[in-house]
Amino acid sequence: MKFGLMYSFIVPPGSSMTHLDTFREMDRLIPLAESLGFDSFQTTEHHFQDNGWAPSPLVVLAKAAGLSQTMRLATNILVLPLYDPLRLVEDILTLDNLCGGRLTLGVSPGYVSEEFTAYRIPHAERFARSEEILDILEKSWRDDVLEHHGRFYDIPASRLMPRPAQQAIPIWYGVSGPRLLKRAAARRCPVTASPRHTVDELIEHYARFDRAAADVGFATNERPVIREVFVASTTERAEKLAGPAVNHIFGLYGRKSASGERQLRNDKGELITDVAQVDFKTFASRYIIGDPASATEQLKDTIDRLRPSELICRMQLPGIPTAEFEQSMRQFAERVMPNFR
Repeated sequence: MKFGLMYSFIVPPGSSMTHLDTFREMDRLIPLAESLGFDSFQTTEHHFQDNGWAPSPLVVLAKAAGLSQTMRLATNILVLPLYDPLRLVEDILTLDNLCGGRLTLGVSPGYVSEEFTAYRIPHAERFARSEEILDILEKSWRDDVLEHHGRFYDIPASRLMPRPAQQAIPIWYGVSGPRLLKRAAARRCPVTASPRHTVDELIEHYARFDRAAADVGFATNERPVIREVFVASTTERAEKLAGPAVNHIFGLYGRKSASGERQLRNDKGELITDVAQVDFKTFASRYIIGDPASATEQLKDTIDRLRPSELICRMQLPGIPTAEFEQSMRQFAERVMPNFR
């Protein structure tokens, strides 16, 4: 069982924290996380949110590469259609060398409409563009000279340097819809699970993926699962600190569900049609928040039901001071993680 640490760099408007604080704390907390036994450092991607949600994951991982020695570094998720594929290829190849071959590329077609509007990418083309960019990326691991002539992208014969440090950079698919799960299986890529889903939803998604994978003769032991995680000395204190942070994160999911872009349901299965319906108490199946004993029990239930290969802990939560975040990391690593090694 592996454990990852995820940053999203979300700072609520009016918070005592600043984005500069969240970037500076990496200098101390990433080496600390590695020393505590976290297996990976991961980051997300969104754009144009008023809380500054992680718009540059490859830049963040380049910094993390210099702060760590052994942790896997992962984009979870990179929104593929927003990128020029040739520029993306060169950045990824460079990053894989900077980190000595520790890179995993989690990718997704994306869904947030304002991101596609600003980047002038038609929202309806995001799935097809994502698949074509993945074709280009996979060619770039294999071929010293990349050439591609497709529906959206035309790349003349271009020599690629440096070559990747890994023979092939691992790809995770960040998808949950039935058709996209089939595409992930056909491409022989593991699926990484969004934290917005309940355990029951994820069980259903993974069952669909496993059936589709079996149909193409593919099997994988990789099953990374993201969860909001926060541990404090008492459950009351953990909920006081992390409850508002979870509400803030799920606010984006709630807004998009209310607008009809992407469905979000609470633990009762009720569709969110108004962001005011978002309350961390009605999403309890999607996070691990409490004292060490209760966090251990919550995690045991998640592991028993989902059998993840890695639990990715989004513990750098909106508005929580660095000292509280650090204490949560230590309590989780010292009093929860050992129960599952």
